[in-house]
Amino acid sequence: MRIRSFDADKAILYLVATPIGNLKDMTFRAIDVLREVDKIYAEDTRTSGVLLSHYDIHTKLESYHEYNQDLKSDQILNELKSGMKLALISDAGLPVISDPGYKIASLAIQNEIPVSTIPGASAGISALIASGLVPMPYTFYGFLDSKHTKRIKELEEIKYLPYTLIFYEAPHRIEDTLKDMLEVLGNRKIVLARELTKTYEEYLRGTIEEILLSLPLKGEMVLLVEGYKEESKEVHPLEKIDELIALGYKPNEAIKEVARLTQANRSDLYKEYLEYKNKK
Repeated sequence: MRIRSFDADKAILYLVATPIGNLKDMTFRAIDVLREVDKIYAEDTRTSGVLLSHYDIHTKLESYHEYNQDLKSDQILNELKSGMKLALISDAGLPVISDPGYKIASLAIQNEIPVSTIPGASAGISALIASGLVPMPYTFYGFLDSKHTKRIKELEEIKYLPYTLIFYEAPHRIEDTLKDMLEVLGNRKIVLARELTKTYEEYLRGTIEEILLSLPLKGEMVLLVEGYKEESKEVHPLEKIDELIALGYKPNEAIKEVARLTQANRSDLYKEYLEYKNKK
């Protein structure tokens, strides 16, 4: 499927970035697009109404959020099929990333309707480049589950990723999340970025234990965690396989992961592990 984005006579869905805190971060192009489209769909019309009023944008505004997206997606698709040009915005930053939008973007693409991004601020990337942690590669996770048991399971699944991890978190959950990270990931270096681009923007850098001592904190938060590093003490690859299996990995998955971490030959490691298990 090959779809050209811009044709004056055809429908299009714009995914428009909005400021993550400072209204001055709105781009000229975003303002133009929001003025020119037939309708804007927003996560919260009250929040977006403030932004649109600030920039003298009077385009019709409707809600599109996680609680009505099943109903509204059909409506939006029909409007696009009729030839309308629409824009989707979230409360802050990029639509789709930890915000509604994936479903309608996917539906538009399936129906060969152009989907185009109007780029701008992203809280996760903005925090990453100022964090001082290794910037590439990184893994963007978004929000962990709000329930303790599920959150622990999610952390176990990404424990051994050697990449900087990026999370979003709410201030009322940050303490529980950090305690769970300390339990599962160990006392790693982290950066807690809060109130990005706003007057009280702040970066807290240190270990998980050190940042826990700074709580409570208010404001929107991005949490960055250094990737997994092999411990200095020597752990035999076969013992590491057992550790991963105990965490819920399937034997083949554990062998594959240890082969990657140790640069060992996967087939040789598999044979060694079979012999090791037979001797136990």
